[in-house]
Amino acid sequence: MIAPRLADVVAREIEQRMLDGRLKPGDRLPAERELSAKLGVSRASLREAIQKLVARGLLESRQGGGNFVTDRLDSSFGNPWEDILKNHPGVHEDMLEFRHMLEARAAECAAVRATAADRERVYQCLVVLEESFGGQDLDRQVDCDLAFHQAIAEAAHNVIVGHLTASLLRLMRDNLRRNLSELMQVPAAREALLEQHRSVWRAIEQGDADRALAAAASHIGYVRQNLARILRSDARLTLKSGT
Repeated sequence: MIAPRLADVVAREIEQRMLDGRLKPGDRLPAERELSAKLGVSRASLREAIQKLVARGLLESRQGGGNFVTDRLDSSFGNPWEDILKNHPGVHEDMLEFRHMLEARAAECAAVRATAADRERVYQCLVVLEESFGGQDLDRQVDCDLAFHQAIAEAAHNVIVGHLTASLLRLMRDNLRRNLSELMQVPAAREALLEQHRSVWRAIEQGDADRALAAAASHIGYVRQNLARILRSDARLTLKSGT
């Protein structure tokens, strides 16, 4: 059996850091001297590994600016879906159905696999989400909501789930913003959303996988129900304007 080249081993290590979230899209890699010391390899081997990852489109070299993780993994779930969502509102239900399957399973896995650091991160995201819901900054509320769900996805410790969730939530951001905008007009809905998020968090904190799955599924079901109502309202307005 032929031993792998050192540069290939280094490239795989950098890839692993990208997959497990230690290196995120847009992050700049540490300077060569620092990174080679961390990995215990020569700068020549590190440089060769970086060149391999650049050639594969996973890293991007910027003249005078260093090496950066590209957004290739996340952006692959973008266009042409963005245009389809704009032109075919019915596809939103399919997206929410997929989100239901993905996020419910992520919450279930997070309840079993989350580390103490993961649970602390999810909790802090919940705290910030509660603070944002007490204000009127809709964009901050949306961002905090997305951050909470992304923290859970990453706590599931499944690299595919983490990347797909990031892509899906970013793709649906405009629709989530609109849905939240309407819901925030109803005081009872505001508190209902918060309690749904708290229920998911409590189940993860207590390591109760079944309850985490059920709580996440219930939350997405609530969002789906309200989006369906919005879409029906849109359809009626479109019909009226066309007559």
